[in-house]
Amino acid sequence: MKRARLIYNPSSGREEIKEKLPEILDFFEQAGYETSCHVTKKAGDATVAATQAIERNFDLIIAAGGDGTLYEVVNGMAEREGRPPLGIIPAGTTNDFARAIGLPMKNTLKACEIIVKGTPTPIDIGKINDRYFINIAGGGALTDLTYEVPSKLKTVMGQLAYYVKGIEKLPFIRPSHVRIETDTKIIDEEIMLFLIANSNSVGGMEKLAPYADLSDGKFDCLILRKTTLPEFLRIATHVLKGEHIKDPDIIYFQTKNLKATSQTRVLLNLDGELGGELPMEFTALHKHISVIMPEK
Repeated sequence: MKRARLIYNPSSGREEIKEKLPEILDFFEQAGYETSCHVTKKAGDATVAATQAIERNFDLIIAAGGDGTLYEVVNGMAEREGRPPLGIIPAGTTNDFARAIGLPMKNTLKACEIIVKGTPTPIDIGKINDRYFINIAGGGALTDLTYEVPSKLKTVMGQLAYYVKGIEKLPFIRPSHVRIETDTKIIDEEIMLFLIANSNSVGGMEKLAPYADLSDGKFDCLILRKTTLPEFLRIATHVLKGEHIKDPDIIYFQTKNLKATSQTRVLLNLDGELGGELPMEFTALHKHISVIMPEK
């Protein structure tokens, strides 16, 4: 019998994963997996659990939680040899990466069925200094929202909590002077934010990086130039329609490598988690981890 390790965050999303745990475990047992689970209790737990699962030769790792849980699991897997496939049960507030690969957002058993019947598919991940991300990296005042929203507020309000916090911060957003270097270009100016996307789904918006491909070995990069509040609101409406790529205040490009520096303090957001601060070097690792995808 194959062995699966379920790593779950009991406080993800609306904390429903705890109630569904017995049926999840039963589902995988019935599907032929001897399944054990690890509950996370503090930051970094999922990273340690994923590393231990590989060392103990589990055939499957399952991340049940939100983007933060997935981020930690990926960091526990990325540097290990003999990585097993990774299955995902979306249970967070936004579930950007799960949304990008077409997993059901509100049907836990359907997600389990996809893990059992889906296809392990090699995908790219990003490396930043000594950390890794699977979906998005970003810097600038606007990217602070994902780790500034209190967990209890996310539990009660879900994704709406991010928008509430965003409206609250809009009048106080200030640009940062950032230098971004790739093999083909240098951008050195005041910006509101930069995003380095691996998938098309960012912050619950599926058109923010419309050309992103999980297996092309490249990042899709978006930079929002210094703008006034009215200009920002105009661009935001374009984003909702997927028409922002050609806006003169947006710089868009693809690259395999990128270096970002700043003379001021710019915090970095990795898959919705605080990921340190600039300077940082980013590298796309081509088809580095196998994730179980739904059958097309």
